[in-house]
Amino acid sequence: MTHPDENTPVNNTQPQDSSATTLDWREGDMPYSLAFGDHFYCQTDGRLECGHVFLAGNDLPDRWQAATGIFRIGELGFGTALNFCETWRQWKQTRPAGAKLHFISFELYPMKADEIDRALSRWPEVDAERQALIKLWPNNPQGQITLQLDEQTILTVVCGVAFDGIQASPDLFDAWYLDGFAPSRNPDMWSLEIMTALFDKTVQGGSFATYAAAGFVRRNLIAAGFTVERRKGFAGKREMLCGTKS
Repeated sequence: MTHPDENTPVNNTQPQDSSATTLDWREGDMPYSLAFGDHFYCQTDGRLECGHVFLAGNDLPDRWQAATGIFRIGELGFGTALNFCETWRQWKQTRPAGAKLHFISFELYPMKADEIDRALSRWPEVDAERQALIKLWPNNPQGQITLQLDEQTILTVVCGVAFDGIQASPDLFDAWYLDGFAPSRNPDMWSLEIMTALFDKTVQGGSFATYAAAGFVRRNLIAAGFTVERRKGFAGKREMLCGTKS
């Protein structure tokens, strides 16, 4: 997801309609959210951004080598499924025998299969993952969607308000991808309430990573209890944030 100036004030009113009217296409196959006035991924290269921010920011795939049971990744903002597909691709290359990945994402406006297909078509690197996901994706995505994608990989997408979904989750998470739209566009996704809920649902030693570096985001993560570290951002962005539940 690419993101404007995180501190620029904008109209944060969210439309009530969750239909396709919230989605537009820019520059061919670049999806753009009319609901939040933001692109879904980095215009430089969203797949490489995923690797830099979310995988490396959570010390993945290195941490998978010690996984013996289920490794759970939570994500704020499923969007085009790009983060999931790139994570699944790297998971398949590095996963130890017997370990399982459960990727659980929270999404207010789930895309339809043809929209996901179009958005991911620019990355041949995730063609296999895109095709497998599209084959199983429901025609009318709503509620809780759970897909068994292979013997070691499960995807769950919880459709609705993120805070409600996180609070209702029975699981504790090993890593978080904080990939909501930019804090200036969607501040509710970066609130102290959300960050505290994430902290409560994180295992001891669990981690988070995000492209966002806005001051209030960092302060909310610290106030929630996370140890927060600044790292170099992707594609010229000065900073990103990552950290752990110590």
